[in-house]
Amino acid sequence: MNVKRSSSTFLKVIIFLIGIAVLAVGIVFLPEAARRDAIERPGDYSLYPLLVCAYGICITFSVALYQVFKLLNYIEKKNAFSELSLHSLEVIKKCTFTVIFFILLAIVYLRVRAQFTGDDAAGPISLGLMGILATSIIAAIVDVLQKPIKNVLDSQPKNN
Repeated sequence: MNVKRSSSTFLKVIIFLIGIAVLAVGIVFLPEAARRDAIERPGDYSLYPLLVCAYGICITFSVALYQVFKLLNYIEKKNAFSELSLHSLEVIKKCTFTVIFFILLAIVYLRVRAQFTGDDAAGPISLGLMGILATSIIAAIVDVLQKPIKNVLDSQPKNN
């Protein structure tokens, strides 16, 4: 087994483990949080918008992980500079913007809720802003990776 194959296999294992963690959050943690909140505060549905945002982030993140897995397969098959890899990168970039959208929705909801309840939402909002920063960095990296692939595909002659 050569070094390139083992490093892509290692990345695939890491992506798979991250996917399991995201699945566990969506199946175990979020429903349990909703159940505990419903028991503690019956009739109070203030957690539900945050749950919608959390599920949106989990689903979008899972789609992005799948696309990264596919991209690693393309790289292993020496198909890195192809339309398929370019499409995977575009889907990943769209997923990053969708995650940013859901984080912004959660921040706006927390800010509005803090106005009415008098709670201090500075901690969760700052965590959301850090999440936006991290996701923006990923979007920038994906954009940088797309440019050489587009250049290679544009320089190749078209088969009619």
